[in-house]
Amino acid sequence: MRAYPLRVSDRNGFGRIAVLNGIAYLLLSTSSVPSVPQELTSQNADVTSGQQVFNNICRMCHSTKEGDNRLGPHMRGIIGRKAGSLPDYAYSSAMKGANFVWDEETLERFIANPDETVPGNSMKPYNGLASADSRLKLIAFFKSLASDQ
Repeated sequence: MRAYPLRVSDRNGFGRIAVLNGIAYLLLSTSSVPSVPQELTSQNADVTSGQQVFNNICRMCHSTKEGDNRLGPHMRGIIGRKAGSLPDYAYSSAMKGANFVWDEETLERFIANPDETVPGNSMKPYNGLASADSRLKLIAFFKSLASDQ
């Protein structure tokens, strides 16, 4: 392949801009970018969507910052935490007496129907999230919140 010198001559410089844009496009085209596995893309989308669910439904009462307890306890590090165990939050007696550790399954059940999972909890007026898809995305977001971040 023989290279030819690039000659662009125009009065206002738009030709040079077009050529430079074309070169930039070729250099940045998706064919030169390594592909991201679909699983990671899906996980990132679930975390982002889960954060939106959190912001729309949970953020009024809960925070994602360690130690930032509001009307409800913070959600940082919820996965693997014993229910009702944060020392700096005043849980209901029902939640203090709940004898389980938060995992994906218990969170899914609780988010769907808190009164059925922990009768006597104080999550009023929240009655549950009907959308299974939204619950899974919210849990993916919670999983992304490590307690040491």
